[in-house]
Amino acid sequence: MGLAYADIEMENLFTRRVFKNRSPVDSGAVFFTIPDHIAVQLGFDLTEVSAREVVLADGSRKMVPMVGPLRAHFADRYCDLSAPAMGDKPLFGAVPMEMMDLVLHPASQRLTVNPASPYAPVALAK
Repeated sequence: MGLAYADIEMENLFTRRVFKNRSPVDSGAVFFTIPDHIAVQLGFDLTEVSAREVVLADGSRKMVPMVGPLRAHFADRYCDLSAPAMGDKPLFGAVPMEMMDLVLHPASQRLTVNPASPYAPVALAK
């Protein structure tokens, strides 16, 4: 089993700037994270946003800027969210996958629309 990647489009909902990227997909990560340089290209000022403490994979804690509102697009679906600005490349985590009703297939290393709801995302509200 290797890393899964997906073509993700990110959009700053204030400036309407768009950035397209082939992002790693990790169902063990919570957020959709974007690096500082992409946040700046999208028009976010990292000195004027709120910060949030995050716990990294090694258990350490770090304060990072939270940018948004950001719209993430995959296939014909999207979700609006805030994203921690951190790391050296975007990382597509479980929250946007759930929000867009996507399924990660680790064996084939593919992210797809949930076949149980192929035309519109369905969200659990319980």
